[in-house]
Amino acid sequence: MPGSTRLIKHAAFAAALVLLAGCSEKDRPLESPVRLEGGIFGTFYQVSINAPLTQEQADQLESGFMAELESVDAAMSTYRDDSELSVFNQAPLDQWQPLSNELIEVLAISRSIAEESNGAFDVTVGDLVNLWSFGPEARPKEIPSEALLDERLAQVGFDAVEVDTQAMQARRDRDVYVDLSGVAKGHATDRVAAYLDKEGIENYLINLGGDMLARGYRDDQQTPWRVGIETPQSGAPQAQHVVPLHDISVATSGDYRNYFEADGQRFSHTIDPRTGRPVTHKLASVSVFHPSNAWADAWATALLVVGEEAGMSMAVDHDLSTLMLLRDGDHWQSVASPAFVDYFGKDLVDELGIEPWVDPNARATQEGNQDA
Repeated sequence: MPGSTRLIKHAAFAAALVLLAGCSEKDRPLESPVRLEGGIFGTFYQVSINAPLTQEQADQLESGFMAELESVDAAMSTYRDDSELSVFNQAPLDQWQPLSNELIEVLAISRSIAEESNGAFDVTVGDLVNLWSFGPEARPKEIPSEALLDERLAQVGFDAVEVDTQAMQARRDRDVYVDLSGVAKGHATDRVAAYLDKEGIENYLINLGGDMLARGYRDDQQTPWRVGIETPQSGAPQAQHVVPLHDISVATSGDYRNYFEADGQRFSHTIDPRTGRPVTHKLASVSVFHPSNAWADAWATALLVVGEEAGMSMAVDHDLSTLMLLRDGDHWQSVASPAFVDYFGKDLVDELGIEPWVDPNARATQEGNQDA
């Protein structure tokens, strides 16, 4: 009996040690910044948090913001037949459909930028995106016929979607296919930020498939978060510029990751809603810095659609902090809007080798005055 008693005591002591070890592991402070990462929306998420977190606290935060991301996916995915957006796209025409707060919010943002960009951003372009093989229909990668292009283009236009923000409902009066891929990821980034704010996290960097939002600093020395703006080329990502982010977000649209080739011609996934065809200008990448990543996401798409001169003019008109990367033979030319120069400072712009944008009309006038 005494031996049995000792065995029981040893077993109980060993079990207590295991329990304590487990508790200490979950309660152990993690090295800051804590990095949480994984996959969502067919891309990746990385959330870096500068805070004294334990493993248990980090797990709880990740579980919380993952619920936000999954909510966005359930509302706005075009790859899920059961998503709220897919159901809306299949609903009878001219009948009001009650929608969630977040879907109404994103539709309202989409309508605003469609109007302000004169149709360069238009979420009803979905049928054309599918036609060019870049949507969930997975059509063969071939050039569509002119007749089919004209048929689908005739349906495009945000005027086909009526949004009632007071009654939280919307309806389609033409058979348009609403595709929110140009704004939904930005909205999801904002949702993660709102969740972390609510949880009292003051310093973090969110990277959701290249859409980024920074709050606070990366360490106690108030070092700003630093992010790379990619070189617009295929292959492994390389940073063309590294810029500091503090209490602002950035979204980038480019024509270099998703494309196909047919008949010796390269076709970008960026479709101009006004023509129904992929863009063909030399503007390869547009980054927009904005407090809201949803707005940055949509504006980056609109500016990429219209091209370098019209896009930069539009950025100036709307006071958008914008960085453009243009093809220049085998090299890249970087051009910044006045708002970008004002926000980041002339010294950093010069250090990075970025050219401040000059209005071609103003340049021509200045050169004419010099000649005179």
